[in-house]
Amino acid sequence: MKMPGHLHLRDFFAVLPDTAEGEAAAGHLRSAAPAAGPALTTVSHPSGRPWIVARLLVRNLVKVARGADALVLIGPNKVPAASLEAVLGPARDTPDLHRRLAALPGLGHVVSRLGAETCVRGTASGHRRVYHAAHAGGRLASDRPAVLAQLTGADLDEGALALRLLDFVPHPLRERPLWQGVEEIDPAYALLLRAGTHSVRRWWLPPKPRLTAAEGAPLVAAALGASVAAHLHGRTSVSGELSGGMDSTAVTFLAQRAGAQDVTLLTVAARDDRSQDQLWAERAVAQARAAAEGSGRRIEHRIVPAADAPLFYADLAGTAGELLDEPFPVAPARARAAMLLGRAAATGSEYHLTGYGGDELFNGLASACQDLLPGKPVKAWSRMSALRHQSGWPLLPTLRGMLFPPPFRSWLAHSIAGDATADARTPQVSWGMRQALRPWLTDRAAALIREEFRRAAREARPIAPRPGRHMDIDTVRLGARYFQSMEDLGAGLGLPVAAPLLDDRVIEAVLAVRVEDRVVPWRYKPLLVEAMRPVVPDVLLSRTTKDDMSADDVQGLREHAPAIKDLWTDSLLASRGLIDAERLRRLADDPFSPVLQRYPIDATVSCEAWLRTAQGAWPAPSPATTTREATP
Repeated sequence: MKMPGHLHLRDFFAVLPDTAEGEAAAGHLRSAAPAAGPALTTVSHPSGRPWIVARLLVRNLVKVARGADALVLIGPNKVPAASLEAVLGPARDTPDLHRRLAALPGLGHVVSRLGAETCVRGTASGHRRVYHAAHAGGRLASDRPAVLAQLTGADLDEGALALRLLDFVPHPLRERPLWQGVEEIDPAYALLLRAGTHSVRRWWLPPKPRLTAAEGAPLVAAALGASVAAHLHGRTSVSGELSGGMDSTAVTFLAQRAGAQDVTLLTVAARDDRSQDQLWAERAVAQARAAAEGSGRRIEHRIVPAADAPLFYADLAGTAGELLDEPFPVAPARARAAMLLGRAAATGSEYHLTGYGGDELFNGLASACQDLLPGKPVKAWSRMSALRHQSGWPLLPTLRGMLFPPPFRSWLAHSIAGDATADARTPQVSWGMRQALRPWLTDRAAALIREEFRRAAREARPIAPRPGRHMDIDTVRLGARYFQSMEDLGAGLGLPVAAPLLDDRVIEAVLAVRVEDRVVPWRYKPLLVEAMRPVVPDVLLSRTTKDDMSADDVQGLREHAPAIKDLWTDSLLASRGLIDAERLRRLADDPFSPVLQRYPIDATVSCEAWLRTAQGAWPAPSPATTTREATP
């Protein structure tokens, strides 16, 4: 089955070779694009052939040139051309150019051409990714694997699909696109293209964790403030998701500091009477209004009643118009996200801010404590001991995992556990989590998954030499991938959705702080608290709790059981021999089953929905499509 993509609902770009075949690929993209909607943007090679073809719903493309050399940024914020000219002008070569770009917020894709070399890269966070594929003797690149699948006629990769039936797909298997012949670039690397050849080159290295909290907190605050300001530049009316948590509260006050004039904040009321989110959100709004008094700035707070918020698993058919880059386990919450973004768009918002990325950056990971062992064993164990008690991990397995972590390849090869050996009490102190295969997966699915892990383990390399730094970065990358599904929902509504915490500069500032100052189990997000002291009132920084939505999950399984059961009727996953559809139908009739309590169904639901969307997704060719040439 060919697996193309719903480009008419998404923005994309493609980088093409300076050949007749590249020109033909551009023609194919033009014919496939719908007549309605934004025009295609074309940036040309010096020869006049198309170099970049883009359809941008909510992103901006900014191009500057120096003779035949060129620099293009594609991202949510419109970087002033003068800023890019200051980067390109003195650049000696591609590495020098990318070093100079570190002075700007790290929010978008970068495409450069210096001499005969084209360079395409995303962001270190993994939020902006780069894919490439061979085509007609050349090489195509894009930010969307579906684009390359359509241009190359790629078939589905069943091994990659089987992997997405797991809750957590670890590095490097996560970088396996779902189409044969399509490759993803590690976020720390850039794709280099020359006539007839391609290679990759490292462009990003994480900083050494040497700063104390006192030294690093101002840098975190400055980087996050600059990111929020970059997102909001030139915009008057903005909205924000104010959950009441510390991350969204920090972004809200930084938006106020950046000069946002007309702000609408949305909070979804909880069904659980014990939830404190709404209380803290109302406190934050009161403090923000007090700070804005007399400034002429407007702050409106809208509380969405709990009854108006869709439960998990609502409107599973709503994914039919949206083909994500891969099946994300967030699909069951899609209807809730769509409701919130729809209400934000209805306010006239030009930009929607969120606190996504905060948990991944500021929640201390147990694996990071292992990095303290060589020089600071007492600090390492005091932190690990506290985390062990908080999580209910047994003592001996925790000690064994902390003192004797396996080599990365060995861990990867054995990270798929037997049904009875992986549960919530398994210490997460290594390169990632051990997980059990779901009982409704078939023997064929299990064999595919295990073979993928064995094959990857032969040559896999960790993101960083030690488990702590590896997990620090990998956790951010995973969160960035999940956030893109939210961003894509907003793009379909014409509303840019931003996660300033996923800015490369913010990530670098956080990673530069010592582990013992970032991982403090007896304090809640200590580095973020210290960074925000000059911005957020102390009364709001005193929160030490975080709500969850487990009640909505359980209730959603019950309320939407008929729709979930229908999903397994004529299941595409079952037709491929990957799941036992009859067992899933029986489980749908028993939403309180201990099986569903132990084994979340989210990944399987997401895979089925994604596969149905992907089937026949490419729009029919349009008889006439407008294009425009990008101008500096």
